[in-house]
Amino acid sequence: MPRPRLEVADIITKHGKGFLKDRSLTRKQKAVLSAIKLCRTEKLGYHLDQCTECSHKEISYNSCRDRHCPKCQGAAQRQWVEKRTGQLLPVPYYHVVFTLPPGLFPFSLYNKELIYNLLFDSAASTLKDFGKDPQWLGGTLGFFGILHTWGQTLWHHPHVHFIVVGGALKADGSWVSAKHKGSFLFPVNGVSKVFRGKFMKGLERALNKNEFIIPEDHNRSGHPWNQQHFLQSLTKRSWIVYCKSPFKKAEQVIRYIGRYTHRVALNNSRLVSLEDGQVTFTYRDYKDNKRTKTMPLSAYDFLQRFLWHVLPEKFHRIRHYGFLANGVAQACCNKIRKKLGESSESQNKLPEQNKPFCKKCSEGIMVMLKLISPSGYLVIPGNRYGLENST
Repeated sequence: MPRPRLEVADIITKHGKGFLKDRSLTRKQKAVLSAIKLCRTEKLGYHLDQCTECSHKEISYNSCRDRHCPKCQGAAQRQWVEKRTGQLLPVPYYHVVFTLPPGLFPFSLYNKELIYNLLFDSAASTLKDFGKDPQWLGGTLGFFGILHTWGQTLWHHPHVHFIVVGGALKADGSWVSAKHKGSFLFPVNGVSKVFRGKFMKGLERALNKNEFIIPEDHNRSGHPWNQQHFLQSLTKRSWIVYCKSPFKKAEQVIRYIGRYTHRVALNNSRLVSLEDGQVTFTYRDYKDNKRTKTMPLSAYDFLQRFLWHVLPEKFHRIRHYGFLANGVAQACCNKIRKKLGESSESQNKLPEQNKPFCKKCSEGIMVMLKLISPSGYLVIPGNRYGLENST
């Protein structure tokens, strides 16, 4: 793939030094800027790959492996998709997105870990409750969620994409398929109300324990903090849960989740220009029939928005639940296949475009032969597809 004419790394290289002096950043945010700037440069060393068919060799600079880097998600995405491919079932899959009301966004920047965990926990608990309800399935669901924290213009907009298997495992080990073939397994309005109730209960508990940070500039805005008013303003709003038509084929699920799992706030392909201290990038305006438009921002404001989406240390933004939970997923999926009359081994395969094919013969796979660290030491490769490894 040809190198984009403009990268986030270029913006950091040109304006990062001044930006660091102008803005107050966390240690993690500074580390992300440094990693992206150095990614795939001589300062990180290099690795040698060889084709399994024609023995063609390629030398490439090492990646930074930071999960926020626009260039470092390819291998991690391939590995994740390859693992999940073996767990796909011959049933419909549903896509649902849980979002938070805009009134929370200014506060979520100061309470990232709390808000993100509460979002995950409340949404997952809601799905589990509906799945266990005999009115709908009466069993244990299998699903996974992927946290995205951004909107198209890089504003802070936390939401979780869930992919839900169209059925459930009952307590006696039997399988029950989804009763409804519409856009979602459960009534959307009911899901939204239960989700709101669970989230608000957790938020109020955090407020009462003084675990929720109130930004200083909020009190300076002329609107003194009032906890009761804050909670009421959120409760009165309708909380939106988006539901999309179910996937009917496993191949559709593979392609779809491959696009969502390891996205970053903004890909380099969306950058248009960097001129006179101003960055211009494209975005899709969902309020205007999804038309593609451009947005100019000062380089400093662009970098600030980009860094809003740096995740807390060791935070898991992809989480698995129910019979798809880590440690039980493969065994449960094999059991379900037998119930559905299929072989215990999945027939699904990793999409060809997800494999690192040789650019010369287009037949073999590029496999790492050796890895040279920045200090010049030889490191034994531990990755079949290359160096990148982001979680």
